[in-house]
Amino acid sequence: MSSIKDAISQSIILAYKEDTQQLETYLTEQGFDCQVIRQTHQAEYSQYSPSYLCLLNHLSAWQQVVSAQQPILICEADFVPVRNLSTLPLPYDPSLDNVGIAWLYTCAPQIYNVSSTNHAIGFSTSMVAYILTPAGAQHLIQLVDQITEHPGPTQYSTWDSNVEEFLRRRGLNGYVPWRNYGEHGGKPNPEHKKAGLSPAHRADVLYRKLAFNPVYTATQSHPALHVLFSRLKARTKGIGRLLLGKYLRRPVLAESTTPGKMLRFAIGRQLTLRP
Repeated sequence: MSSIKDAISQSIILAYKEDTQQLETYLTEQGFDCQVIRQTHQAEYSQYSPSYLCLLNHLSAWQQVVSAQQPILICEADFVPVRNLSTLPLPYDPSLDNVGIAWLYTCAPQIYNVSSTNHAIGFSTSMVAYILTPAGAQHLIQLVDQITEHPGPTQYSTWDSNVEEFLRRRGLNGYVPWRNYGEHGGKPNPEHKKAGLSPAHRADVLYRKLAFNPVYTATQSHPALHVLFSRLKARTKGIGRLLLGKYLRRPVLAESTTPGKMLRFAIGRQLTLRP
């Protein structure tokens, strides 16, 4: 099974004013050619929704993927990877030509199928960290045009929730990892709260311990305990989604030709040490 470093040589950090030095240093030490793309404020941006500005930043990275004609690891500035990220297995088969995106960090994930190589095709929202192929990037650039037209730059949009379906309708699969390769380490998003969504989201289960402390611990008197509490809360939520049939939905399981494999994948990620 290929490791991430076997298939990915470039990484992009998307930022505005955030301090990215720790993440940039870590990715460089892991062997990635690391680039930071910082959004430069423009006059018209003052009227834009933060969600649309985020989309524009991702667009810059997608254009780089198309130019490079190779898959690139893209992450936001508040992504906190796990230790030895580059040695972890690639969450998809690189020999396939229908790979669109592979999330390294998932939010509200679902699985639709598990391949013979034990890679899971599925859904995730949130674009905190992912690997994007040139084919996937070409199509997602079109998604920007769609969001620009409706709901428009000034309106809040959950565009990241549309990525998987947008690519699937164009013949490309989205892959979710067996376990998360890191988590969202930033502070709660106030725009999510206004829209009635959970303001904070964390990885339900990690491959390994985090490489460094997340930003959300910066104001805590006991950062390690705060991380532990956050991990326990996220793990409980993940197990709850599994038991409630939200990670592996019952209709999907009923229609699967390999239900045993899907159950082993879904349950094993929460309860075993190895895939």
